[in-house]
Parts: sequence; C-alpha cells; structure tokens
Amino acid sequence: MKRIRRCLGVLAALSGALFALAAAAPAALASLAPPDPGPAGAAPAPVIRTAVVGGMPGWQIALIAAGAALLAAVVAVLADRAWAARRQVTAPGA
Repeated sequence: MKRIRRCLGVLAALSGALFALAAAAPAALASLAPPDPGPAGAAPAPVIRTAVVGGMPGWQIALIAAGAALLAAVVAVLADRAWAARRQVTAPGA
C-alpha cells in the first residue's frame, strides 16, 4: 500500500510539472512578427516598452515573498505536528 501511495505521489508531481510547463510554453515561445516595410521600403520605428512604466514596486515583491515564506513555514510546522501525532507509539502491554 505504501509503494502505491508513493507511486501516486510521484505521478502527481510529474503531472503537475507537465501542467506548469504546458501553461508556460505559449508565453515562452511567443515572438513578434517583423514590421511591414511600407512604401518605398521605409520601416516604421520600433516601439520600445520598458518595465519601469508598468512594473511592480520592489517592496510589493518583497512583501509577497515574505508572505509566501511565512505561509510555507506554517504549513511545514502543521504538517510536522500532524505527522508526529500519527507516529506516537504506545508501549506494548500498557
């Protein structure tokens, strides 16, 4: 039974990784088409967009990272306590 649970866990992790790869692939493989040369072969000036205009401030990124780390720590402590509670073994004959 333990071996089946472990295999199902590995299968779930691999399918999650495959799903994440499939979700990110369209954005990673996207490209822009070259502009039309227009009349007399003159190409229009390229539009340059910077991340400064619509980016996220650094303090927000730090706050999100700190919140995620705190949430992960709480989940890890709760999981450890639940695992320790299940593993308590009573003395034989007690």
